[in-house]
Amino acid sequence: MNELKNALSGNEDSASHPGTLATSVYDHLRQDILSGDLAPGEKLRSDSLRGRYDVGNSPLREALNRLSVDGFVIREDQKGFSVANVSKGCLEELIRTRCWLEEVALRESIRNRTVEWEEQVVLSFHHLSRTERYLDDQSKTPNAKWSELHRAFHMTLIDGCNSHWMLGFCAQLYDQASRYCQLADEAGFIERDSLKEHRLLMDAAIDGNADEAIRIMLSHYNRTADIILNSDLKFFES
Repeated sequence: MNELKNALSGNEDSASHPGTLATSVYDHLRQDILSGDLAPGEKLRSDSLRGRYDVGNSPLREALNRLSVDGFVIREDQKGFSVANVSKGCLEELIRTRCWLEEVALRESIRNRTVEWEEQVVLSFHHLSRTERYLDDQSKTPNAKWSELHRAFHMTLIDGCNSHWMLGFCAQLYDQASRYCQLADEAGFIERDSLKEHRLLMDAAIDGNADEAIRIMLSHYNRTADIILNSDLKFFES
């Protein structure tokens, strides 16, 4: 939480930068939801959050409203805000929609491929392959840097689709899926050779084999979904 306080304690009066302040609160709230520090269904009480993030009502409410638009927070009349719940049905719909959109985005990206795009795909995979997914082998604590690089790899693959709308939707779906993955990590660790899956996906993409790349990508996403659905995730609604 020190990073947030540092961001809010600059030389200039924070009141003169309400957008920057709200964005800082938004980023930290969002990360706490993704990591499960703020659990699904948890009430987001203003007094508690003001103390947690050391902010006032205005930037906090703006951040909560933005998270509500993103689908991470639910706002109910007379009841305030709460963290969005998770369910098996929502996950299945999420993965299905993600597969639909990214199939189109990846096919277009491969069709439009350039040397520069291929280099970026290879580079993003290289960075991912050199980073451990977990901070240690005992607790299997997720490595935030790996999560960042994993997101970058998948977004780089579809970056050549030439549609900022498509990329925006895919990024939103990625983040929602990432929340389920991080919650499932809390329920138990499942061994899989994810690096091999990513390498095969990269190879097919830069070789221009769209059908094979899509097959690998869909298999990758559906396998992840199956692992989460079969995990002992206490937050799943009945």
